[in-house]
Amino acid sequence: MFSFIVMACCMQVPATNTGVTVDDYFSLSYLSSCEISPDGKWTAWTEGRWDAELDRRNTDIWISTTEQGEPTRLTFDEANDSSLHWGIDSEWLYFSSRRGSKGDDLPRNGKLQVWRIRPGGTGLMAVTRLPDGVSDWKLSCDGASLYYKLEDETQLDDGWKALRSSHDKVEYAHGEVDYSELWKLDLRTWRHELLWDEDVVIQYFTPSPSGKSIAIITTPDQRLITNEGWSVIGVFDVASKETTVLDDTLWRAEAPSPYGWVEAPEWSTDERRLLFTVDYDGYQREMFVATFEVENSGIQKVIRHNEVTIGSDPQWMPNSHTILYIAEEGTGRPLLRVDTVGFGLQGDTTQIVSNNFMCWDFSISSNALQMVALVSSPVTTTSVVKVTDSPGDVVVITNPNKHVSDWNIPSVETVSWLASDGTTVEGVLELPKGYSKTDGPLPMYVDLHGGPTSARQAELQFSMYGRGLLSTQGWAVLSPNYRGSTGYGDKFLTDLIGRENDIEVQDILAGVDAMIERGIADKDKLAVGGWSNGGYLTNCIIATTDIFKAASSGAGVFDQTMQWAIEDTPGHVVNYAQGLPWTAADELQDMSPIYEADNITTPTIIHVGAGDARVPAEQSLALYRSLHDYLDVPTQLITYPGTGHGLSKMTHRRAKIEWDKAWFEYWVLGTTMEEESDSQ
Repeated sequence: MFSFIVMACCMQVPATNTGVTVDDYFSLSYLSSCEISPDGKWTAWTEGRWDAELDRRNTDIWISTTEQGEPTRLTFDEANDSSLHWGIDSEWLYFSSRRGSKGDDLPRNGKLQVWRIRPGGTGLMAVTRLPDGVSDWKLSCDGASLYYKLEDETQLDDGWKALRSSHDKVEYAHGEVDYSELWKLDLRTWRHELLWDEDVVIQYFTPSPSGKSIAIITTPDQRLITNEGWSVIGVFDVASKETTVLDDTLWRAEAPSPYGWVEAPEWSTDERRLLFTVDYDGYQREMFVATFEVENSGIQKVIRHNEVTIGSDPQWMPNSHTILYIAEEGTGRPLLRVDTVGFGLQGDTTQIVSNNFMCWDFSISSNALQMVALVSSPVTTTSVVKVTDSPGDVVVITNPNKHVSDWNIPSVETVSWLASDGTTVEGVLELPKGYSKTDGPLPMYVDLHGGPTSARQAELQFSMYGRGLLSTQGWAVLSPNYRGSTGYGDKFLTDLIGRENDIEVQDILAGVDAMIERGIADKDKLAVGGWSNGGYLTNCIIATTDIFKAASSGAGVFDQTMQWAIEDTPGHVVNYAQGLPWTAADELQDMSPIYEADNITTPTIIHVGAGDARVPAEQSLALYRSLHDYLDVPTQLITYPGTGHGLSKMTHRRAKIEWDKAWFEYWVLGTTMEEESDSQ
């Protein structure tokens, strides 16, 4: 047993360069999930690596013995393999893949199919071979069956069906719905059986261990807006074909918002408990347990210890009524255990992986009760680890980014300051390696996280949004966890309700003042930026103050009324404004920096995906028009074609990183455009 942090420190060697370059960034692997075999012998994980020819990060499956064996790559394809699940005998590893071309050759037709492979790398085969692929799937607990979901396009018979059918070359906002079918594939006879074919859309499903029941979460149609308050959870009886819908009083009528998303159902091993979550914009995600017993039945909300934020889909420990979930607590992400949960019962909450780590995923073996996880820390990037009996110790199975130890990695620490109302606010501060206050104040970049129901963690990371890159090139990087951030209790989160473009802006500016007062930041060399809600806050801040010499606004809201009208999840705006445009017009205007745009003087670079449904490009176009055409503020608008709310293409990320670097160096550090061009 070793301390993960001690091991990481021991791996440090003298730096061989002076800053992390863009090419260095694209040398990093990304660990997204891990899965331990039922017998505990094997640990598999998904690892994404950048591929210049594909112009994206491609994900393959890797495997090792859990006892720190040599990592072996299992798959070699351009299909982004994902969704790992072991068969009950540990002989097969099942996964999702879009292998092949876009042709009709089954199963390699480019559609999402279920595949499986043996841990030794042999026996690769397609389990499903469907013309349109599957949209979701689950393996039965006994490993004998595969449940999968298909989509069936249906024309609603609402009086306009015939007219829509006669003009089928145009698109309609509603009236055509991809209703769900649920099928079962017997892995011994290879026969398919249709279980469910009703006029609803299945968002989540999970069969019970015996297969007698299936927990199903449905919505009226496939639009994301119908997840916000319209989602319903029920239990489908396979024999009778009847569905019992669970009473939703706890997460609708008695919840702070009616716009919750019901998600992530999971059965306990004995089928007496059904665990699920309800997620809200602006409010805490909550866990609920439905108990099915003759004398003790009902639904209860699970109490979150210390008002932590739920940071992952919770799971039952095998053969128990104990819940495991990743929490967000301050700038850490511990793995927690909640003992004995049932109707009217809840035991103690304890740490399985301590708050000193950032836990991103975990998996527990059904037979050996061993556990593995994806964990990072302030001095190490994410690694696959084996969890031990001590919350503060883990054993590293593999770290695919060990070469980072050759870099001039920044110091990462949690800092705090007082907001204007006396509330303590935290953030993550990155400083160049070896920096001392005696070296004098640094240029500082303020990195604003999205969400806003999210937070920055005190981990070593390298991000296109600034973390790890600017701090290795001589900048301080401050990432404030402003009001509305997760991990700081219920009040801290909900204080933002009704006060966007106000309280969180003051929290951020108080943090900047604190770094200046502590001699860390140079008040004359400040930059600010963020993506999504971070882009929105960038717009708010530059409309509030002129202390920043440059800004980077990524996919940021400019007008909240327009945002409600055009985004795909408008419940977000409704919750924060506490009303709709015709009931909360003044609140929506107060939340919108467009009405203060004439205060903006900060040179601003704007980034947005052309196909962004979450914060549509019209928001960024409005910001650009205001600054460039009417206010004569130096600006650039970069639109990324074929891209949604995040930048997934390698060329797009390179463009953003290099444009931001050049923009900040020119406007903050005074580098000339010619010099900057020569340095690229």
